[in-house]
Amino acid sequence: MSGKAGQGRKFNIDDALEAATLVFWDSGYEGTSLAELTKAMGINPPSLYKAFGSKEDLFFSVVDHYNATHGSFMSTAFAEEESGLKLMRRLLIEAADHYPSKTFPGGCLVISSAVAVTSANRHVAERLSKMRNDNILAMAEALTRDREAGRISKSTDTHAMAAFVGATLQGMSQQARDGASNEDLLRIAHYAITAIGA
Repeated sequence: MSGKAGQGRKFNIDDALEAATLVFWDSGYEGTSLAELTKAMGINPPSLYKAFGSKEDLFFSVVDHYNATHGSFMSTAFAEEESGLKLMRRLLIEAADHYPSKTFPGGCLVISSAVAVTSANRHVAERLSKMRNDNILAMAEALTRDREAGRISKSTDTHAMAAFVGATLQGMSQQARDGASNEDLLRIAHYAITAIGA
């Protein structure tokens, strides 16, 4: 993507978004200051506001960037898997591979970046919550297609199963933030896979 004009210089939007992503991912929405962002991005506050708008606007640009890069395994799995059970298995296994990191903050930015927010920023947490809940609804729809095709029992509560997988993914994200390894998370993933019969 082309650069945007700063004060006497240009900066690369994608590089700036990646730098901001790492700061928000590490410190969360409220824990990240504008000073930290501008330092990491290599720009001054007027350039940040001109290119991205507010801190909140920048944050949701970061979320889009994260979902297209570090977290893209989820959207790729949704696009490629027709079977709900195969989708659940793939999401769990790939999360175990992606969430632990010695290079990046670890876990999932969408899960962890607004865990604790004050009431003034509650709307930020609610937007992220909607993203997570939309994923659970999409998982439930995939599982419902399996149920209708006879691949899983007609008595399966597909929304409860999807919510269970969603809760497991959220727990795996926090475990990764707490230092869990790929092997640790794979054990959790396999227990969940066994529990849902995937």
